[in-house]
Amino acid sequence: MWTAPDSQLHFEPDPGFAEAPVGFVPPPTEGEDDKFTRLRLIRSRRVGPATYLRLLAEHGSAAAALAALPEVAKAAGVDGYEPCPEPVIKAELRAAARAGARLICLGDSDYPAHLAEVSDAPPILWSMGQMSLAARPCVAIVGTRNASGLGGRMARKLSGELGEAGFTVVSGLARGIDALAHTASLPTGTIAVMAGGVDVVYPTENSDLAAKIAKEGLRLSEQPLGLQPQARHFPRRNRIVSGLALGVIVIEAAARSGSLITARMAADQGREVMAVPGHPMDSRASGGNILLRDGAVLIRNAEDVIEALGQPQGKPLARAEKTPAPAAPPKSSDGPLEARILASLGPTPLPEDSLTRDLGATPQQMAQALAILEMAGRVTRSAGGMVAAA
Repeated sequence: MWTAPDSQLHFEPDPGFAEAPVGFVPPPTEGEDDKFTRLRLIRSRRVGPATYLRLLAEHGSAAAALAALPEVAKAAGVDGYEPCPEPVIKAELRAAARAGARLICLGDSDYPAHLAEVSDAPPILWSMGQMSLAARPCVAIVGTRNASGLGGRMARKLSGELGEAGFTVVSGLARGIDALAHTASLPTGTIAVMAGGVDVVYPTENSDLAAKIAKEGLRLSEQPLGLQPQARHFPRRNRIVSGLALGVIVIEAAARSGSLITARMAADQGREVMAVPGHPMDSRASGGNILLRDGAVLIRNAEDVIEALGQPQGKPLARAEKTPAPAAPPKSSDGPLEARILASLGPTPLPEDSLTRDLGATPQQMAQALAILEMAGRVTRSAGGMVAAA
C-alpha cells in the first residue's frame, strides 16, 4: 500500500467546532422535514463534516443539534451566531427540483457505503442519474488536463475494459484524462463528482458529456445547487472521488497537481494507489512516476488493476452486455492543428496514424502540420511513421 511522504501536498478539512466521534454514523433520515433540517445544519456557517457528526451524536437529532448550535458557537468564542436561514435552504430545494437532483443524507440506505466509511464523508450528497452505480465496485481514474496522445489512449482503454469487467469508473469531469475516462466508461457506468453544484458543469466544454452522464451515469456533489466552483472546492471534490473507489489510478500528472492530492487522500482513506508509468523526460508523467517510486502499484493494463483490487462480483449494466464499440476520441478545435499536435506529443514516439485519428485530422492536414513543426525543430520523426516532441 502506497503511503505519501510528509513532503507531499496536504489537504486540510473544513474548520469545525469539534472533532467527529469515531465510528459514528447518523441514523436514516425520517421524512422530508428531517432532510430539510440536516441540510440546514450542514449549510450553517463553520459547520463542516466533523462538527455535523459531533452535533448529531451529542444531541440525537438534527433539530436538536440545530437548536443547540448558537450555544455551541458561543462556547467556541463565536458571539451572535445564527444557523443557516430557512429561505436559503428552500431556495436550494427549489433549484434541486428544477434540475431534477435528489438529496441523499449520510445514514440513508442509498448513501454510498464505501464513501460512508471515510472519516470526513460528506453529510449530504446531491445526485443526478443512476444512484445504483455507486453501489457497485468503483475505481477512480484521474490525471492531467493536458493529456498526451498515449495518455489519452491509456485512459480510454483502461476505462472501457474496467467497465466491461464490472467496475464503475469515477472521475472529476475535468478536461483531459477525466473526460476521456468518463466517455469510455459511459456505456458500462461512470460517476462524475462535481466541484461546484451538481447542476453546474465545469469546464463548460464538457456540457454534452455531463448531460449524458446525468441520463446514463451518475453526477454527485456535496455543494449547494448553482455554486460555481472555486479553487478551494476541488480538494473537497477529490476526497469524494477517492472515497467512492476501491483504488485510484493516476494517468499522467505533474509533480504538484490535484491528481496527487487525490492519491494522498486515497492513501489516507486506505484505498489502493496505482499509477501508469511514463517517460521520465515528460513532465506530465512526473507525478505518476513519483507515486511508483514511493510504492504505488504499477499499472500496464486492466488485468493489473483487477489483480490489485480483485474481480468485481457484480456485472456491468444490462446495456453493456453487448461489448460497446471503442469510444471515439473527442475532436478538438482549440487552436490550429500544430498547437494540438504539440499538446498531444511527449518524448515517447507516437505512431503518426494514431495521432491523426486522435486529433480528428486528415492525413493531408497532418502531413502538412508535421512538416511545418519538423522544419521549426519542434518535433522529430523516425522510421515506421513515429513522431515525438523534440
